[in-house]
Amino acid sequence: MPTVIDLRLADDLRDVVHRAVQALVEGRLVVFPTETVYGIAASALDAAAVERLCEAKGRSGGHAMALAIKGLDEAIDFVPDLSPLARRLARRCWPGPVTLVVEDAHPDSLLHRLPAEVRRAVLPGTTIGLRVPGHEFFLETLRYLAGPLVLTSANMSGQPETITGRDALAALGDRVDLVIDDGPCRYGQASSVVKVVGNQFEVLRAGAVPERILRSLACFHLVLVCTGNTCRSPMAELLSKRFLAERLGCSLAELEDRGVMVSSAGLAAMLGGRASAEAVAVMNEYGLDLTGHETQPLTDSLVRQADLLLTMTRAHRDAIVGHWPEAAERALLVSPDGADICDPIGGPIDRYRRCAAQLEKAISQRLATLEL
Repeated sequence: MPTVIDLRLADDLRDVVHRAVQALVEGRLVVFPTETVYGIAASALDAAAVERLCEAKGRSGGHAMALAIKGLDEAIDFVPDLSPLARRLARRCWPGPVTLVVEDAHPDSLLHRLPAEVRRAVLPGTTIGLRVPGHEFFLETLRYLAGPLVLTSANMSGQPETITGRDALAALGDRVDLVIDDGPCRYGQASSVVKVVGNQFEVLRAGAVPERILRSLACFHLVLVCTGNTCRSPMAELLSKRFLAERLGCSLAELEDRGVMVSSAGLAAMLGGRASAEAVAVMNEYGLDLTGHETQPLTDSLVRQADLLLTMTRAHRDAIVGHWPEAAERALLVSPDGADICDPIGGPIDRYRRCAAQLEKAISQRLATLEL
């Protein structure tokens, strides 16, 4: 019988992680809890272990297993030409209950460094499934491993998925070597499997994340950033929405249905404040309504979700890159010529009008060639 470790009773989780790592490095099969269902894993660097995994699962050739990786950076190692949409979904959904299926034929893919038997298990055709489970124990185990894991659900092929360690043990018995039990899985249903080709996606298997949520997560998200989110960035938000709606031939209200979200935030903004009266008045002159605007600070979540962060000044961009260095490639000045947008706060309404005109010109230039 396999060794069973109950995480809920463990005195030292680090010791359990090390035992799981050691088992995988030695070529053994480990049952892990995830946020969706229990899974069996084998080291992707060990051909014999992966062959054992296929036998334990009772799965014939041609049925792909997922490659469990640490995150988006490692996904790019295996799929160097990962599309913008796939990167967007990875950034927003991982760690979490979404498996991304993408084309993998790039000559520089790290997949070519894996044993041939492993490649056949995860890439029997032209696509590969990538998964970053949202369970801290699983992620911590991955951090200690030199390579990814081959992962599949902890059940016999064609049988119901398992949502507790006890269920997984009953389903697999002596076919596995170590069972990590953490009680019932949070979602209790399989991950959503999403195939991404270019700028389109298809849900291959409905799962923990509904399709309507996936469509929202797939939207291109533009975030305009200033200091207090009371004048410059809210005006930039509305002007950007109008420009993009005209470009897509839709109304402002239909932008999200067309796959585009636009919002604004401030580096030092409070939550729930209002736009300045002058900004509201100037936007009214443009036929745009800013009365319902509520200020919000720039957060970790907003930065992670943003496909493009446009800042009013170089100092704003420097602050973002200093705090979120991973966003450096996505953070740009709103003005393509590198000019700062002057802050009109506290000035007469004519200063707000000049600011809005400067913003309108900068936005039309910056967004004209934007790939959505």
